[in-house]
Amino acid sequence: MDLSTGKPIEITHKKLFDEYFRKYPSENSEFTFTNLFMWRKYYNFLFLEFKEHIILFSYDYLKNRRKPINSDSDSKDYIYFFPPIGPNPDEIIIELFENNSNIEIHRVPEKICEKLTQNEKFNKLNMDHLEDRNNWDYVYNKEEILNLAGNKYRQNRRWLQKFLNIYNYDFKLITVDLVEKCKELQLEWCIMRACTEDESLEAEHDAIYEALDNFDTLGYSGGILCVEDKCAAYTFGEMLNDGTFVIHIEKAHAEYEGSYQAINNLFLKNCCADAIYVNREQDLGIEGLRRAKESYKPIHMVRKNIIHQKL
Repeated sequence: MDLSTGKPIEITHKKLFDEYFRKYPSENSEFTFTNLFMWRKYYNFLFLEFKEHIILFSYDYLKNRRKPINSDSDSKDYIYFFPPIGPNPDEIIIELFENNSNIEIHRVPEKICEKLTQNEKFNKLNMDHLEDRNNWDYVYNKEEILNLAGNKYRQNRRWLQKFLNIYNYDFKLITVDLVEKCKELQLEWCIMRACTEDESLEAEHDAIYEALDNFDTLGYSGGILCVEDKCAAYTFGEMLNDGTFVIHIEKAHAEYEGSYQAINNLFLKNCCADAIYVNREQDLGIEGLRRAKESYKPIHMVRKNIIHQKL
């Protein structure tokens, strides 16, 4: 495997990635072309094809965005990888560690970890895995979070009902004509949250604009919620696998009480008829986000790990 042949992700690679995801569907929220494309500059991803797999990696991420696991005792520059996309990702991961001493594989799901730990080379290569709780995905039963029935959903149900009762609202699925309204709302949200003073929020803002600017080509679906003439919330996502819809982005103005509950509810009512489950991605270790995601009572967590070599 020659990493020097890696090339940046471009919009023209959508067909290639979509074909891999169709053949090898994942539970990981990261594994749609929309998600990889919109975040490609943040990670500075490169990719190559190797033995019927797509290999995604970044030379910069563990220099500029976070520290490698062994950073306190090792001065090497580490290369950041996502799990290989293909029929045997565990075998490709072993091969990567056989040929590189300065790598970490992130967002590795439990199934791949189980196969890795059963491989005798895992211990021979001094490999280890760490739970990456901040990047676990929250998965919900779509009908449950739509209907919000029962005592466990009473708080979200109250906020939703409050919005529906108080405001004269208009919900629409996003079309090309509504993309600019979404961008305006996102910019307002970002100004209110002082995004320029927060690296992660600023990076998210840039990624959202990448997705919105390429709405027609990327082919995801979304919804926008307006109150009278002002837009209050928007969201977008796409099918992740045969049974699961993934929500990539959801933003709302806090001044409209219950707006987050409303955009979630109205969008799911109008999209993704074939979905049984909804993946609402990770909480990134942000306490408020974790509380919000837990309040919808996930039925399943997509557990992810970091694979590295012990020194």
